[in-house]
Amino acid sequence: MLAMVVGLLAAGPAGALTREDVRIASADGTALAATLTLPDARPPAGGWPAVIFMHGLGGTRATGLDAAQAMGIGERYAVLAYDARGHGDSGGLIGVDGPREVADVRAVFAWLRDRPDVANGRIGGWGVSYGGGAAWNSLVAGVPWAALEISLSWTDLATALAPQGLAKTGVIAGFVGALDPKRVDPEVLAMRDAALRGDIAAVRPFAAARSSITRLRGVRTPVFLMQGRRDFAFGLDQAKRAFAALAGPKLLWLGLHGHAPSSGLSVDTPAMLAEGARWFDRFLRGDTARPLPRPIAISPERWRGAPKRFGALPQVTVRRTTLQLRPGRAIAQSGRLRATLPATTRPTEVFGAPVVRVRATATGGWSRIVAVLSARTPTGREIVVGGGGTATTPGTRTYRIALSDQATFVPKGSRLTVTVASSSLAQSAANLLYLDLPFAPGARLRVGSGTVAVPMLRTPISG
Repeated sequence: MLAMVVGLLAAGPAGALTREDVRIASADGTALAATLTLPDARPPAGGWPAVIFMHGLGGTRATGLDAAQAMGIGERYAVLAYDARGHGDSGGLIGVDGPREVADVRAVFAWLRDRPDVANGRIGGWGVSYGGGAAWNSLVAGVPWAALEISLSWTDLATALAPQGLAKTGVIAGFVGALDPKRVDPEVLAMRDAALRGDIAAVRPFAAARSSITRLRGVRTPVFLMQGRRDFAFGLDQAKRAFAALAGPKLLWLGLHGHAPSSGLSVDTPAMLAEGARWFDRFLRGDTARPLPRPIAISPERWRGAPKRFGALPQVTVRRTTLQLRPGRAIAQSGRLRATLPATTRPTEVFGAPVVRVRATATGGWSRIVAVLSARTPTGREIVVGGGGTATTPGTRTYRIALSDQATFVPKGSRLTVTVASSSLAQSAANLLYLDLPFAPGARLRVGSGTVAVPMLRTPISG
C-alpha cells in the first residue's frame, strides 16, 4: 500500500521549472541548505506567490519538494524547501523546534520574501510532523504567514509525549534513537534521559518552549490541519484543540496517514494534498471561485475516494462498562491484569480518548500504571485502540487514565479488552508506546474495582 501511494506522489504534475540550490544564513550564522524552484515563465506583477516546505524529523528537503510536486503547485508558485538544522546538508544541531529553529524559519522566510520575483505578503508554509512544529511555533512567534498547512504535528509537546505526567517512553526513544547523536543538541539528549527516568518536572520547561497552544487563541491566519485518525505519537487532541482556538479560516482533515500504527502516507493522501493545493490557491492567489468546503473532513477507514464532511466534530455517545480485573490480586512488574468486555453487537467507531478508572494500591516502589484498550475482531485481527498511563503514588487511590485520542473502527462481533500493567508491552510485545523500564524488585500493584468509558460516533462513518 505504501509503495503504491509513493508512486502516486512521485507521478504528480511536474511542469517546466527552474531549480537553484542555495544556502541561507540563520541569525546565529548557521548555514541552512535549501532548494528553490520557480515557474519557468515571467513572474506576474508583484511576483510569484510562494510556499516554504518543512520536513519531518530525520528527513530532508526532498520531502517538501516531493509534496510540492504531488500537489501540482510548482507551475504557479515559488517553492522553497530547506533542510532543518542538524538535517541533510544544513549545519547546526537538532533542537526539536526550539528558539533556534524558529529563528531559522524567520531567516528562510525573510530570504524568500526579499526576492523581487516573490510576492511579499503571499508566502505560505507547509509542515509535516517536526516541520509542522516549526510552522506552529513560528506562527505564534510572529512570522507573518499568509496561510499554513500542518500535518501530523503537535501544539502541546508535553501532553503529546508525556500525557498525565507519564512519558511515552517508546515514542520518545524511537524518535531520538533514529537520529545521528552527533547532530543532536545535548539538551535534547538530556531531556530524553529525564523522560525515561520519569523526571517530567525537568521536561516541562523544555516542552513549553516548543509548544504553541497557549498562544493560538484568536490567531486569524488561515490554517489547514491534517491529523491522522490513528497516530500514537500526536493524537487527535493536538489538532482538535488548535482548531478550536483558531479564529481565522480553518479546515481539519482527519485522515488515514500518521505515525505508527499508521503509515506516513495512505490511500487518501492524494485527495488530501489536492485539498491543500486548493487551500493555497485561495489564500495565496486569491482564487475564491470555489466556496470553502465544510470545515471537518474525516476519511472512513475503508476509503472510497472522498472524506465525510461535517460542519463541526460529529457527536459521540459514551459506553461505560465495569471491569472485572480480579480485584485484590497483586502483580509484580512482569504481571498484568486483563478484563474482556462482551462482544460488540454492532459496528463501532471509537472517536476520542477512552478513559480507564481503577482503584489501586502501589507498594515497594511501583511508580506507574499503564492501560491499553484493544479489540479482537471476529477474524482474529487485534487492533490497539489506544493506550495511556500515569504515575502512581504509594498507598491506595483511584487513578484516571485517559488513553490515546484516536478514531478507530471496530467491527461488529469484536471483543474489547483492557490490559492494566506497568507497560504497554504487557498487551503485546509489539506495543512500544510505554516501555517496561526497571522497578525495584519488590514493587507490587494491587488493583480493586475498575471501569472503562469508550466514546464512539453515534453514526459510524467507516465499515
